[in-house]
Amino acid sequence: MFQYNDIFSISSDKQFHKIALKVFRYQYENNSIYRQFCNYLHIQKEQVKSLEQIPFLPIAFFKSHEVVSCSNTVREIFTSSGTTGMQTSKHLVTDINWYKESYYRAFAQFYGDIENYVVLALLPSYLDRKGSSLIYMVNDLIEKSNHPDSGFYLRNHDELLQKLEKLNHNGQNVILIGVTYALLDLIEYAESISFPLSKLGSNLIIMETGGMKGQRKELIREELHTILCTGFGVQTIHSEYGMTELLSQAYSFGNGIFETPNWMRIMVRDTEDALSYVTQGKTGGINVIDLANINSCSFIATQDLGKTLSSNSFEVLGRFDNSDIRGCNLMVL
Repeated sequence: MFQYNDIFSISSDKQFHKIALKVFRYQYENNSIYRQFCNYLHIQKEQVKSLEQIPFLPIAFFKSHEVVSCSNTVREIFTSSGTTGMQTSKHLVTDINWYKESYYRAFAQFYGDIENYVVLALLPSYLDRKGSSLIYMVNDLIEKSNHPDSGFYLRNHDELLQKLEKLNHNGQNVILIGVTYALLDLIEYAESISFPLSKLGSNLIIMETGGMKGQRKELIREELHTILCTGFGVQTIHSEYGMTELLSQAYSFGNGIFETPNWMRIMVRDTEDALSYVTQGKTGGINVIDLANINSCSFIATQDLGKTLSSNSFEVLGRFDNSDIRGCNLMVL
């Protein structure tokens, strides 16, 4: 059985490759859904000698199957958002400490000690439902910040604006993490009451989680980030890339360029052939290796389009138009 240090002490590409192959073999042996998928592709574990040979499970399987790699009791079930009647993904988590270790260490890798920040969360559409992995993470980071001003703000704009003003006056580092439409709502509300929100940006990090959730018209990233930068008086907009089916996140410090923690990698598959890969800088489907997802599946083919820029950086360019990705959903178990 893998230990935390096996995954979170990775410090080189060589070490990552070695452990990723071990995780593949472990999940092939212990995850019946993943093994059946590999067998359908006529891939046996002994044949896999490189990352490019590892099969990536289509993310849609989390909507129709229980994707687990052990027989331990399920402790948490994270669910994806969706409109009424839509089938949602379920991520069965047998050991929540893997998730906690992953997001805590990733935050520390990119931002340093959480206690150096006040964490303010503007996530109404996530708080309105149960089972959000993002809410679980942000709530824990709020607690770990150990600051009385950290907390969630559903729709209480006045209180949030007053808090931002006080924290800025005190020179406190602040991370405001919000769903995109809620951040835009806050800017417009501040403008409506002539609140100088744009003057509070000196110690403020704005981190958007993406998506309008049907509340507003979708905007291209460049246009959206320009509005957010102007409205909040910041130079760049940070972003978080994660999903229900994963236990790790990548972070962007601006310009839509994401960096992965040491135990996470992005590979970009050919949109015409899901078993082939495009070269760095070329657009294709995003495959994620998340080694923290040890008790589920660490090799997931997402419905996102993007391109890699280096071994640990990538850009998200959009999503496939069709939820049934051509050349990806090769099997119905």
